[in-house]
Amino acid sequence: MSMFKAILAVSVMMSVFAGPVIAEEEVAVGSQGGVIPLYKGKPFLHVIHNGRSVKVQRVQDTDFELHGYFAKTSRQCPPFCLGPMDVHPLVETIGEIEIFHFMENQLRDGTGMMIDARTPEWHAKGTIPGSVNIPFTTLSKSIDDLEMIEALELFGAKPREPVGAMTKTLEEWGVLKAENMTDTWDFSQCKELVLWCNGPACGQSPRAIKGLLEVGYPPEKLHYYRGGMQVWQLYGLSTIN
Repeated sequence: MSMFKAILAVSVMMSVFAGPVIAEEEVAVGSQGGVIPLYKGKPFLHVIHNGRSVKVQRVQDTDFELHGYFAKTSRQCPPFCLGPMDVHPLVETIGEIEIFHFMENQLRDGTGMMIDARTPEWHAKGTIPGSVNIPFTTLSKSIDDLEMIEALELFGAKPREPVGAMTKTLEEWGVLKAENMTDTWDFSQCKELVLWCNGPACGQSPRAIKGLLEVGYPPEKLHYYRGGMQVWQLYGLSTIN
């Protein structure tokens, strides 16, 4: 096992560990002077990040203002040009509430992963809890590149044995099941992925999604959080280093 694969495996195991989470405290949601919830009726949630439970909530100070890089309204374009809402017609674009539901379902039961597709330098400055850093530079590599192979295996895809002419014909005729399979990879048991980067003007996660689609990853298993870190911080949501 290479160093890259070992680091990713440990990180993912810690992030999706489905251990017990802290019970939600008694809070007065939406009452005068009460908690500012994630959304109506949901004050906060917990995810496992690097082996410990992390509380995801909004900043409770209504006078808080965002400062720094993500508070900027404009940047030079290119390269920081606003991207389209959808990366691909079959890849779902999601928002914050869908992220919360993903955290409490697919992420918790191990059928999904949240991918911080930014470079390691950006990831080190802070990330969305529960995310694993697999840079777009890795997920844009060719199907035969070792880092791409290790990432696909981490996502639950399995290499296929060489497919003979007869098997391929039977698959094309529908005699043999071949849904979510390519000649070289079996994606039938792969995880759902939420990919994100720095926001609507960041092209890192779109490039990662396009790279995964090119190697055959099922588009229905991919989700694009377009808001990324900029919108996440704009709403005062928890980040972690």
